[in-house]
Amino acid sequence: MPLVKKTAEGVELIPTGWTRLAEGDALPETGAVLVSLSLWLEQRDTLRQRAEPVGVWLASNTDTAFAAWGEALAGDLLGLPVVAIDFPVFGDGRGYSIAALLRQRHGYRGELRAIGNVLVDQVSAMARVGFDGFEVAEGTRLELLEQAWSRFPAVYQTATDGRETIWQRRAAFAAAKGTGA
Repeated sequence: MPLVKKTAEGVELIPTGWTRLAEGDALPETGAVLVSLSLWLEQRDTLRQRAEPVGVWLASNTDTAFAAWGEALAGDLLGLPVVAIDFPVFGDGRGYSIAALLRQRHGYRGELRAIGNVLVDQVSAMARVGFDGFEVAEGTRLELLEQAWSRFPAVYQTATDGRETIWQRRAAFAAAKGTGA
């Protein structure tokens, strides 16, 4: 699947350059790989020794409270160039929570990639919670992705993207007028 990134010039479609390993797949000798969380936790010392980049992918059913694995991975986050979150079906929103927690609670600043069943209609909301890379289906039209990012110029909820909400604008306007909220 091609990888989409939003840049100052627009939306770019680029080759992923990464191989995603499923549970039980053998680790290739060369090439950038995305390994499952369980493989990372089992073989982290070996994986850190690789000359090629290693990222981690998380299943949507990963514990969003990070109780079982969060602290173990949190110490590794700064060294991971990519963390990918799988969306097995379009209606599974658990990946949004995982992304927001990785950005807000754990301070992850590397590439946060949405993989799996990523739909054009979801990329704007995904970007709001911290995703900056999106694996989309072959043949996805770039103009539709560009439209998706600009479809909602105003937002109601705060998110990791720092966009000013309607409520913040309203309060600032009221304060400037001296009328209160």
